[in-house]
Amino acid sequence: MKILFLGTGASDWSPTCDYDNPEYRRNASLLVDDELIIDPGPCVLEAFNKFQVDVKKIRYVINTHTHSDHFDEATLDFLTSNGAEFIQFSAGESKKIGKYEILALKGNHKIPVNHYIISDSKSRIFYGLDSAWLMYDEVAEIIKHSPIDFAVLDGTIGFIEGDYRIFEHSSLNMVIMMKNTLEKYIKEFCISHMARTLHTGHKELAAEMSKHGIRVAFDGMKKEF
Repeated sequence: MKILFLGTGASDWSPTCDYDNPEYRRNASLLVDDELIIDPGPCVLEAFNKFQVDVKKIRYVINTHTHSDHFDEATLDFLTSNGAEFIQFSAGESKKIGKYEILALKGNHKIPVNHYIISDSKSRIFYGLDSAWLMYDEVAEIIKHSPIDFAVLDGTIGFIEGDYRIFEHSSLNMVIMMKNTLEKYIKEFCISHMARTLHTGHKELAAEMSKHGIRVAFDGMKKEF
């Protein structure tokens, strides 16, 4: 399995910002094996051009939730008009889609949000943005019995303490605690969905999180398992 981060930013990164700025983050979206998109957000089409994605290879689209930075009707219409299938999930639902087994899990967010475990014959990834603490029975216990090769966790808030968004998003101290708890079951940890106004630059953030064994995703980052 291979993944490409089409975007790694939270909702306060405007799609009209300077795409050539190396610190710029598009709204969070992930491409798996050139054929499966997670979150057809408003920055996806520009990201296709930037990272030379062949739209004709995209076969499936899934969505975490309907907030506008994760779901854009025009983007979805473009993808489906080019042959992709939009597949919807309810939390707790598992579906066989092509070579993938995809399990949707309940996220901790003020509107319904799905996290996903995506498996093929060789590897398994977890994609869990827009959430505070991972739900215990619905997510953490499942991970304990389904070891993960690569987990993408929400990193929205940064190291800011006392921010009200901790009730639906994660601070980096929360991520570190979850990593320390789940590292028996997850080989590699990464954060995405960083808020523009709540973080330092990427270089500084990556250096700090590397002390805890956690990668910081950036737009265009690739990973293969």
